[in-house]
Amino acid sequence: MNLSNFQYIQNYIGGEMVEPLSKTYTDNINPATGEKFGQIPCSNHEDVEWAVKAAGQALPAWRIASAESKFKVLNKIADLIDENLEVLALAETTDNGKPLWLSKGVDIPRASANFRFFATAIMHFASESHQMEDKAINYTLRQPVGIVGCISPWNLPLYLFTWKIAPALAAGNCVIAKPSEVTPLSAFLLSKICKEAGLPEGVLNILHGDGPACGSAIVAHPKIKAISFTGSTRAGQQIASVAAPMFKKLSLELGGKNPNIIFADCLADDKPEVWAKMMKTTVQSSFGNQGQICLCGSRILVEKKIYEKFKAEFVERTKKLILGDPLEEQSKQGAIVSKVHYEKILHCIEQARQEGGTILTGGNAIHPDGRCAKGYFIEPTIIEGLGPDCKTNMEEIFGPVVTLQTFETTEEALALANACDYGLASTIWTTDITKANKVAMKINAGIVWINCWLLRDLRTPFGGVKNSGVGREGGWDALKFFTEAKNVCVEL
Repeated sequence: MNLSNFQYIQNYIGGEMVEPLSKTYTDNINPATGEKFGQIPCSNHEDVEWAVKAAGQALPAWRIASAESKFKVLNKIADLIDENLEVLALAETTDNGKPLWLSKGVDIPRASANFRFFATAIMHFASESHQMEDKAINYTLRQPVGIVGCISPWNLPLYLFTWKIAPALAAGNCVIAKPSEVTPLSAFLLSKICKEAGLPEGVLNILHGDGPACGSAIVAHPKIKAISFTGSTRAGQQIASVAAPMFKKLSLELGGKNPNIIFADCLADDKPEVWAKMMKTTVQSSFGNQGQICLCGSRILVEKKIYEKFKAEFVERTKKLILGDPLEEQSKQGAIVSKVHYEKILHCIEQARQEGGTILTGGNAIHPDGRCAKGYFIEPTIIEGLGPDCKTNMEEIFGPVVTLQTFETTEEALALANACDYGLASTIWTTDITKANKVAMKINAGIVWINCWLLRDLRTPFGGVKNSGVGREGGWDALKFFTEAKNVCVEL
């Protein structure tokens, strides 16, 4: 697989690479340089109709395909992703602005792992039976939903795209998938991989386009029976307003404003490795992927007695992060994904100033020398002096921006952690495992990490509460979402 200098992206419908029916395209911009490097189809309801027809033709055979046959083709897709790691990683970095080492080390390996995991999982997926003494036996059938829609975001393009597609296909569904129009390139390359792997025509259809014209048509189509969406809370609300009255199954993984709670016992003379790990990981959880991960700990809550030491070291470490060309190995921070998002983040930083926040480091746009002089780069930014109720601490920024707050008691830490309307993830740092477990039980979040961050097991449920969405992805939860349970009762 080769990556040319200029990419004309096509839709993937019925096993073929095709133009959008409208013959219209929009520009694809490299955020690190600000330059156009490709064109993206502007698909609409006509393309969705075409894809649904192709999926409908493929569904009867795919839904009854054996688990072994599905394993073979999905596992082949995983192998081909691994074989094309270099090309896919370069595509991801060019499209998204993230450092190339990150694309190589995390995004692309995770995409292949998603396919390999669910290829294997479907070989072991089993349903239940229940015996009613000597009266009857009930057994549960898990059957494919049918044609499903998968809509993924721009922050981890292939990583999250495959996270949805793989279980949907493994469960026997046919898929209409839309990657973000901001980062479509790796999904386009996946189309070619699926074709090479021998995935039957029409089983997976990948459409490129924006939310209003293409995404909305997927959500509203009456033959698409389930929607799996990852993105903003605002978009999730719009999707739910359309899909819920149509009684579609919904999985919505939405925003996050995650607390990172750091207790004073992390600073112990006899356990210096705990403090060192906490500091290193907190920098990662604050600014990984330029802070453009829904799981980033954007609200850092520090016990007051260690606050000054933490602040001084955290600021010092953050200042050492090298921001620059994502193709260079030493760059630890790349570009913001788009000009629109870049301007939004800068607006949020200015809003924090107006709310009375103090910028401890960062807060500025940066223009690196060389090819990235016109790119969208923002310094990692740390803000203190803001209370829990301000917009900066309540609204998702989704960029390299974190706030610092202090607490004195565990109860105060929990109150701060639960203060906002999001509830996706949280992190707790403490050497007291009893305290850690008690706090974990009381945090309103779908995921809690204790003395670690972003340590993910694909078997575990993933998702949030409150404004962070509904439903769970991962493991059996994903396969259950993409199937319908049917009880069969046999009287003895």
